[in-house]
Amino acid sequence: MESRFRTRVKVCCISSPNEAALAIRLGADALGLVGRMPSGPGVVLDDLAAQIVQQTPPPIATFMLTSETNVTDIIAHQQRVGANTVQIVDAVAPETYAQLHAALPAIKLVQVIHVIDERNLEEALQAVENGADTLLLDSGNPNLSVKELGGTGRVHNWEISRKIVEQSPVPVFLAGGLNIENVRRAIDQVQPFGLDICSGVRSNGQLDATKLEAFMNVVCG
Repeated sequence: MESRFRTRVKVCCISSPNEAALAIRLGADALGLVGRMPSGPGVVLDDLAAQIVQQTPPPIATFMLTSETNVTDIIAHQQRVGANTVQIVDAVAPETYAQLHAALPAIKLVQVIHVIDERNLEEALQAVENGADTLLLDSGNPNLSVKELGGTGRVHNWEISRKIVEQSPVPVFLAGGLNIENVRRAIDQVQPFGLDICSGVRSNGQLDATKLEAFMNVVCG
């Protein structure tokens, strides 16, 4: 019964089958595989991402992060990788979700909201109304000339994130600058369904077993 209410953990920026196996062994509920991005860390080639997906046992979710915004390109990306969840990191046209659900009925759609100000509350609600299955609140700025679509290692305004969680009818993940020092406060303040962690459990760019184990202990404690 306890695990049913535990805050879920997605370990992102998985770069190898060994990292995937380590994350799963230490309790990850989901793995994040970063596709081509305009900026940020952790990008893996589609062939490697597909290999990791094939080796990931259920019920572990595999999130494919895509910066594609065209329906045809998103579908092609998913079919190359085979992930069971598509994480859309940029804004897409309102009809995109319905078109993706029709083409990929078994695939869950996660929309990233880059939390900047109160306007993100309406953006989040609109994404859900349009068909997003889950929201993921991250730090970033899609309005820059080179878009920041995640992987910043920065904490954003959790007050806004908490409001989005309170109003959202679908699960919400929290990302952005999480680490062992702030994760308990993040859970208490935002009360997300899940957490998304990358740089906070890495050392020299590699997934760090000691850091991840400590992080999981705080989440589960």
